[in-house]
Amino acid sequence: MTHAAPGSSLLEVLREQAGLTGTKGACEEGECGSCSVLVDGELTCSCLVMAAAAVGRSIVTVEGLADDPVTARVQEALVVAGAVQCGFCTPGFVVAATDLLRREAAPTTTDVQEALAGNLCRCTGYGRIVEAVHMASRGER
Repeated sequence: MTHAAPGSSLLEVLREQAGLTGTKGACEEGECGSCSVLVDGELTCSCLVMAAAAVGRSIVTVEGLADDPVTARVQEALVVAGAVQCGFCTPGFVVAATDLLRREAAPTTTDVQEALAGNLCRCTGYGRIVEAVHMASRGER
């Protein structure tokens, strides 16, 4: 990101100026994970970051993960496991799960639960989402 309007959150700039609408805005308080992005490689709630503080930093949204093989495995596993319903929370889970699997190839259930703890889903429940991350870690289809 090269510039930002004063007072704008990173979430607002990504969605409204950059057109990167995969990053969702819901709680706007850093509680739901729907706005998760990677800032300099660190999982971050974009609603809590002032856009001006992100200028010159590496920002990766779910769209930026499109060609990542880990992300592809996560997305496929979410579908196969039946872990996607309305889809609103899915981008945040994809970013968080990709981040986890990049750091830990074979996470334990506790690892997965901790990595996804900042993400809320109102439709699927978490059992299928956790199983999808395990499937992705094993490369299952």
